[in-house]
Amino acid sequence: MAGLQASEAVSGTFLDPPSPDATSQPQTPVVLDVAGLNLNDAAAVLTPTGTRAYLDVSPVTMIPGSFPVLGADGVYTNGRCKEQGSPRIGSRSRDSSSDRSLSGGTTPCGIMKDGSKQRQSRKKTVSFSSMPSDRKMNSTAACMAFMMEGCEMKKVRSNSRMYNRYFVLDADMCWLRWEPSKKDSEKAKLEIKSIKEVRLGKKTPVLRSNGLSDQFPDECAFSIIYGENYESLDLVASTPDVVNTWVMGLRYLVSYGRHTVDAAEPGEPSLRTSWIGSVFELADPEKQGYIDLLRATQIIKGLNPGMKESRIELKIKELQKAKDEYGEDINADTFVEAYCELCTRPEVFFLMMQFSSNKEYLDSKDLMLFVEVEQGVEGVTEEMCHHIVQRFEPSAAGRERGCLSIDGFNHYLLSPECHIFDPQHKRVCQDMSQPLSHYYINSSHNASLLEDHFWGSSDISSYIRALRMGCRSLEVVVWDGPDCEPVVYVGSSVASQLAFSKVLDIINQYAFESSEYPLILCLVIHCCVPQQRVMAQHMKKILGDKLYTDPPNPEEHYLPSPEKLKGKILLKGKRLPSNYPDSEGEVTDEEEGLDMSRRLVGAEEKDNLNGIGCKRLRLCRELSDLVSLCKSVQFRDFETSKREQRYWEMCSFNEVDANRFANEFPEDFVGYNKRFLSRIYPTPMRIDASNMNPQDFWKCGCQIVAMNYQTPGLMMDLNLGWFRQNGNCGYVLRPAIMREEVSYFSANARDSLPGVSAQLLHIKVISGQNLPKPRGSAAKGDVVEPYIYVEIHGIPADCAEQRTKTVSQNGDNPIFDESFEFQINLPELAALRFVVLDDDYIGDEFIGQYTIPFECLQPGYRHVPLQSLTGEFLPNTTLFVHVAITNRRGGGKAHKRGLSVRKGRKAREYTSTKTTGIKVVDELFRASTQPLREATDLRENVQNAMVSFKELCGLAPAANMKQCILTVSSWLLNSERSLRVAVDLSEAYPTMEAQGPVPELLRKVLNAYDTMIQTSRTLIESADGVYAKLTQAQRAGLDFHEDLHRIGAKEGLKGRKLQKAMESYAWNITVLKGQADLLKHAKSEAVDTLRQIHCAAQSCGLVKNGAVATGTPPASTTALGASSPASPLPCPLPPPPPSPHVLHLPRLASLHTIPESEAQDHDQSPAY
Repeated sequence: MAGLQASEAVSGTFLDPPSPDATSQPQTPVVLDVAGLNLNDAAAVLTPTGTRAYLDVSPVTMIPGSFPVLGADGVYTNGRCKEQGSPRIGSRSRDSSSDRSLSGGTTPCGIMKDGSKQRQSRKKTVSFSSMPSDRKMNSTAACMAFMMEGCEMKKVRSNSRMYNRYFVLDADMCWLRWEPSKKDSEKAKLEIKSIKEVRLGKKTPVLRSNGLSDQFPDECAFSIIYGENYESLDLVASTPDVVNTWVMGLRYLVSYGRHTVDAAEPGEPSLRTSWIGSVFELADPEKQGYIDLLRATQIIKGLNPGMKESRIELKIKELQKAKDEYGEDINADTFVEAYCELCTRPEVFFLMMQFSSNKEYLDSKDLMLFVEVEQGVEGVTEEMCHHIVQRFEPSAAGRERGCLSIDGFNHYLLSPECHIFDPQHKRVCQDMSQPLSHYYINSSHNASLLEDHFWGSSDISSYIRALRMGCRSLEVVVWDGPDCEPVVYVGSSVASQLAFSKVLDIINQYAFESSEYPLILCLVIHCCVPQQRVMAQHMKKILGDKLYTDPPNPEEHYLPSPEKLKGKILLKGKRLPSNYPDSEGEVTDEEEGLDMSRRLVGAEEKDNLNGIGCKRLRLCRELSDLVSLCKSVQFRDFETSKREQRYWEMCSFNEVDANRFANEFPEDFVGYNKRFLSRIYPTPMRIDASNMNPQDFWKCGCQIVAMNYQTPGLMMDLNLGWFRQNGNCGYVLRPAIMREEVSYFSANARDSLPGVSAQLLHIKVISGQNLPKPRGSAAKGDVVEPYIYVEIHGIPADCAEQRTKTVSQNGDNPIFDESFEFQINLPELAALRFVVLDDDYIGDEFIGQYTIPFECLQPGYRHVPLQSLTGEFLPNTTLFVHVAITNRRGGGKAHKRGLSVRKGRKAREYTSTKTTGIKVVDELFRASTQPLREATDLRENVQNAMVSFKELCGLAPAANMKQCILTVSSWLLNSERSLRVAVDLSEAYPTMEAQGPVPELLRKVLNAYDTMIQTSRTLIESADGVYAKLTQAQRAGLDFHEDLHRIGAKEGLKGRKLQKAMESYAWNITVLKGQADLLKHAKSEAVDTLRQIHCAAQSCGLVKNGAVATGTPPASTTALGASSPASPLPCPLPPPPPSPHVLHLPRLASLHTIPESEAQDHDQSPAY
């Protein structure tokens, strides 16, 4: 969380002084001096755990009998929003010269952005304006004013045709009208009180139809569900801003009516205005009624770190001009209004509106629903939410009432609790007892260099930096030094030599500061024998017991685990044979050392390096004996290594050779890395110390990919981002499909993998905060025109990227509101990268980036801290995004699940086995065809039923079951007539029963629920038997593993045919194991669905007869193959209230009335 902490650093925090009635405060008061204000007299309270300034926000200040003052900008002219920019056609490479591949290997992602400039075909004009031209909606009243102005939208008919219509809200806020229309004006309207629900996105059959789904983005569509027959008015707006404005305004009117819009009285200020007013009074101790412009600017900036002073001053002057006020004196009204307009993020305001039960703040129950349902946190209690309020709410009145205002909510969203990185991965959370070869290892190449190989100098601080960043493999290049003291340097940096003993001192001091797991020192030796003996003496003396010298056990087959090697330093280097009689001898020079020698030593000298041919190295016994588990050997070919290489021997590969192996022998390379460590180092042609793409080699299972830490850019972003996981300990467990002894995996797979369930990643880029001007850029003054690339890096099948539109002239809080979807076929090897660029007419420039492993993503609304090109976190600079992973719950619990799309049996793709050509083996695998089909049907049937149920509830496939039950509950609570539906939790499989007549829509929902429960029950009760058949077939197939080569040769297979038979055999074993694992996960998920239903039914008061659940899951709901007895479904939520009619629920997007009676006569489409 260093990034978030960096982005939250501020000089001071301004909080509400405690009220005289308060008997206690939840936190210890801290006295501050902010912007020249002495808060000692005010006894301001600062929450010790918070670092940002806390604000108290309510709707904008009211003028009696009218709408609020909106400032000089006003609302949109004629209700039309200016388009903030459009996606640029085509794409251009932005990979810098430092990251270009010199090996000829293919780059997995098409476009890689790291800040370099490229020419651009489209010429742009330059604007020196410091304020965006578009005004954002940041209050309910502003939304009403916008709707009364009206705007043009497309009305979608059931025949998939779209018609342009001008929609406007009547002045009395009771009717929605549109024109032109073939109907008379009395029919082309919709009464507000007839609206039952307002859905955001493509949530009706009309908008989901194939003819329209690709014509407009999801963010530009919304539907108004109205009438007693639940019909839909489907609309498409020009921008997401327009959609958000209409959706929020209509939801507000449906929930509260027009009387609440102007209900505020002058003598009853809101929590926000009261608090901001008290801040103004503190700044005006003389009670003059005004403060100077500088003081006002400093206060607002102190409360909002990252906001530009020029922007604050310009906004204040605009407001003064609108009121015909001039001068440097700022009165209280102008100060409060400026604060409200500058400090209200509209996207956060819209979000709060969806969950607030009173539209001004979130109480503890509102917050509970947001944290549990939207953020995916388990076990949320009111006490936890009360603690959140006490930590993040700025006003004393709000803290006393247990209310979280919009600014407290904004602060909570910016806190570490809502960071995109899963906190579970901030500590070591993976199995560290696997062999060393089963992990990716964070590695540095030429760690001593500060710059490139030609001009760079060596510096001891480079080792400290690499070790503190979690590096677990360091290269140390040692040469002969003066006075028989070996020295360390690389390239031409002879003038900046480092004493070898000094390097060892630093390594000894910092080796385990950031990680306790083993450190590998890769020795590249260019020393004579006497200085080699000095090296050995230094290492024994300085490193002592940390140096691992125990001889390897020849009876073992794999390296020890990182857990067993904790606190140890391993040496990678050449070693004399154990039975060698002399005190020194010749060994073959390691390939990397040979490459370096040829580059650094002149051609006339290269044959006499160290007095011998450069392909031979004279090695002393003392240094040789220090090498144990990482003996360097030369690689010949995969077949020879399979026969002769021992598990403690490792090879180093030039990146050119490694790329060739990855492209020509991907399966062999993956198989080789299951047992042996391999180290990939950059080609000597990279004299600029540029980096190779580590993903090119991680996909082959290569553990140690040596990176030039001194060279920033895309490749280092990927490396550092990848090793953030698992506590940044430098070790990341490789995907299971790469570790299992018998498994099939091709590094160049461009499709889904056998036995690995693909996942669908939904990313919505909502906004950015305080995006700075690119460093060194002088064009356009201070104007930033940002756009964002969202990239997926992984196996070739996963690599993809999408870009947002460009937001014109707004780096303070640009709104993007764009959604993207990515299919991830191997989640364990995928990384997500956000790149922010400035759209400049000269050349797009890098602003910031953030890279995160897919497995570390937290679902829900999250903030993403941004890093500079050199890796520093940019203060107060973030992106606001929404993350959803189909069929994956929150809290970072990674469940491998299939895509939530419905596939009928005819269109269903079944994973099958392949023919090996060996009769006895093929007969065995052929018998597993039926269990494989059964396993697929069980999983797909449940997925299809769940998607149908979610769609009928008006929710997206990525919604969870709690959201569905909450939707049904809200329908019942808001029904105009008495509708009774109860969930019977007395049985293991909860049923949803209607008590009395129900409308057709609810009947469809109940039928879909019943289908979902029945398919889940079939899965849970049948999974054990199918799982047993699959595992039995797998075990029987593994019995042939040892003799498969002999049996194949006996059947007449040889050469390529025999190799193909071996590959098909590995494929079949992988399919059987993978499908069995998927079935086990599917059963676990089905049980989890039942648990969510239990918890949600209790919290929503839908339990039959108000009874507490007594049912337990069936005996088969324990893990497959387990024998433990059934246990009750856990539910951390409190018991339900006695009556659902008094249950406190928010008005969410889909939570409104289901009527019973006939529909009104409107020419619109039914919602279902």
